[in-house]
Amino acid sequence: MEEYVSKTLEALRRHRMVAEYVDSRWDVLPKILEWIPQGASVAFGGSVTLEETGVLNGIRQMGAQGDLEVLDRFAPGLTPDELKELFRRAFTSDVFLTSSNAITQDGYLYNVDGRGNRVAAMIYGPDSVIVVAGVNKICENLEAAVLRNQKVSAPKNAMRLKKNTPCVKTGECMHCLSKDRICASFVALGPQMVPDRIKVLLVGESLGY
Repeated sequence: MEEYVSKTLEALRRHRMVAEYVDSRWDVLPKILEWIPQGASVAFGGSVTLEETGVLNGIRQMGAQGDLEVLDRFAPGLTPDELKELFRRAFTSDVFLTSSNAITQDGYLYNVDGRGNRVAAMIYGPDSVIVVAGVNKICENLEAAVLRNQKVSAPKNAMRLKKNTPCVKTGECMHCLSKDRICASFVALGPQMVPDRIKVLLVGESLGY
């Protein structure tokens, strides 16, 4: 394990978060299932990382088998009202799965959100929040995390979501006021009042944006 990864894990633990490391994406689902009780209600934020690691499909399969109650925001055929209700139900879920736009070596999770449902659930509501992130998202400090979002996360996510924003064309944040803007809430999570509520799993690969 690289020194910067060890440093990040230690800092997260000092901030009263659980912090663990696995070598590859194939190790992710078995590890996080250790943190999810049988029969738990599980919700998740939008995340390329959760898709790339097979977590979303694995959780859905467990939901189909009746092992978990899955609040699937991506289920086909949802009406706008049904989607809105799922977002609300996520706040009372047992477990919320997500990634993070950046994780700093001094133990902060930095996230930028559009609707705000993802960062809201990370802050308060679900009993347990599980954050899965590749080591590519580790930044030296919050200043570097902000720059990472402006130059990597925001443009790539805007492109993925087919938004008509300046950053899609330029490849970096232009501090726009576009109606398609996806950056509205800027949140840094640091030392926690509730120990071990947030669990961070770092993966020794480049994953997500």
